[in-house]
Amino acid sequence: MEFLQVLGAYPFPFTSTLWQFAAGVAFTALLQMTGIHRINKDALTMESLRAIAPLAIVHTLGNVLTNVSLGKVAVSFTHTIKAMEPFFSVLLSSLFLGDVPSVAVIATLVPIVGGVAAASVTEASFNWPGFLAAMGSNVTFQSRNVLSKKLIGGDGCSQACPAIPMDNIDLFSIITIMSLALTLPAAVVLEGVRFTPGAIAAYAASAGAAFSPAVIFQKAMIAGACFHMYQQISYMILARVSPVTHSVGNCVKRVVVISFSVLFFKNAVSPVNAVGTAAALGGVYAYTRVKRVERDAAAAKIE
Repeated sequence: MEFLQVLGAYPFPFTSTLWQFAAGVAFTALLQMTGIHRINKDALTMESLRAIAPLAIVHTLGNVLTNVSLGKVAVSFTHTIKAMEPFFSVLLSSLFLGDVPSVAVIATLVPIVGGVAAASVTEASFNWPGFLAAMGSNVTFQSRNVLSKKLIGGDGCSQACPAIPMDNIDLFSIITIMSLALTLPAAVVLEGVRFTPGAIAAYAASAGAAFSPAVIFQKAMIAGACFHMYQQISYMILARVSPVTHSVGNCVKRVVVISFSVLFFKNAVSPVNAVGTAAALGGVYAYTRVKRVERDAAAAKIE
């Protein structure tokens, strides 16, 4: 919620995303300097960096699009749209990892898609830029997860995975550094130099925010560091599960985010909107049950 307060007082998604990545790079540097975790130097080859570059691009786009959406529509609506992650994960995993879903899995996606559609129709804050940005973030983040599996291996990774000497912490640290380098010129070109104390104070005042530039920057860096740690833990989980299962875990998180945001920001929720959101999250739960049954059945066959 700290970052949402920043976006409310400082409506520049590229620059705000730049702050997020800067906090992530600072956290990575801290791990490096203290020796808690050092990036494997053998991973810093041109071959490895070329393989990671597409991940950094989609990671950057995913974060920017999420922030654009959060700045345009209610946070509860953004996360309702992002509940469609399993749909895109199933599609991309099928196309790029050869993980073809069963009919039962596909059936669980129907209430997810239908619920998001119902919630969108009745959402008071609905607008196309916010909706399309959230949908775009679904595609980019799931593309990132699928591509990441091809690098770090694990469940869902084919035999063609390249043998790059890095773990999930190395991979995400390099992605974060690359994303910062990508976002800086984009923020300057598209939004100008908006991160001076004078510019921050002016926009905070026009938005009616009672925060000083120092407080806004502090909130942005704290939120960025927390977000980096969340994403890093997410990558640790991704190394152990398939992208589809990973996306389901994200959707469970959205239940908490949606509930808390409705209480914290007092967003208006219509009955149809509530039913649509519940249907989407119910579809996620049904997917989880189907995947567990299929996994247990596959394990029983092996035994």
